[in-house]
Amino acid sequence: MRVTKRLTLLFAAATLATTTTTQAAPVFINILTGGTSGVYYPIGVGLSQIYNDGIPDVKTSVQATKASVENLNLLQAGRGELALALGDSVADAKNGVADAGFKAPLTKLRAIAGAYPNYIQIVASQESGIKTLADLKGKSISVGAPKSGTELNARAIFKAAGLSYQDMGKVQYLPFAESVELIKNRQLDATLQSSGLGMAAIRDLSSVMPLNYVSIPSEVVVKIGNPAYQSAMIPANTYDGQPDAVPTVAITNILVTRADVPDEQAYQMTKLLFENLTRLGNAHSAAKDINLENAAKNLPIALHPGAERYFKEKDAL
Repeated sequence: MRVTKRLTLLFAAATLATTTTTQAAPVFINILTGGTSGVYYPIGVGLSQIYNDGIPDVKTSVQATKASVENLNLLQAGRGELALALGDSVADAKNGVADAGFKAPLTKLRAIAGAYPNYIQIVASQESGIKTLADLKGKSISVGAPKSGTELNARAIFKAAGLSYQDMGKVQYLPFAESVELIKNRQLDATLQSSGLGMAAIRDLSSVMPLNYVSIPSEVVVKIGNPAYQSAMIPANTYDGQPDAVPTVAITNILVTRADVPDEQAYQMTKLLFENLTRLGNAHSAAKDINLENAAKNLPIALHPGAERYFKEKDAL
């Protein structure tokens, strides 16, 4: 009897330990963002804080990257659970467009939600004399990292405007912050940024020197011929010294995950996102444009089943 009782107690203790271990297994969420001076990064930080508070036993991390293209390739490789990426880059990833940075179709990508739009923002020092797209000829410009979402946007816009990199005096492939520093030091005339409104790098630049904000006319947007690109306006006074609204292009950002992320985890990531939009908007104002009504519409990839469950609950499909 003593032996039997002792074995029973040992079995119960082992069962309890196993159950405790199972319950305490951490949930990992690595959020892939962009450069620290862009918009993806503070939104990623905001999401990590929301998930830390809302998901039991979660371990979140925020990774600064070269943004869209790198993020999608990292997701495919299993090196992240959530990423921000431009809609046109997501479509290229699904289709394996090699020239866009995808050697083969990325089959593991699933959408959590459509997010806020990126606005193409072309700014130039006033002393450069650049006021229009045509004025970029012979000038120096930075267009983001090679084959990044920003650089792919630049190619599409310049082509639609009848321009090429060969028309420019010099093309540099630099992140937001480095581009701004070169303009401050009179070593660069202009930069093209694909980002949410009110981005830190342009705010910083506009606070220290007068800028010209270059329009992208609607007829150029039409010539791009890609439904991911839509005419939009940068509202007046978004930045210092910008009294007028500026016509431009907008491209929707998408929150993307992997197909093998557990359904419940994807459901919680989606649910907590939409239950904390005000808080996320405090992390960066661009997030204020995220809304449930449009978040599941016109996505270039399938929704993750966990996200789909949330949208069905909210009758938002």
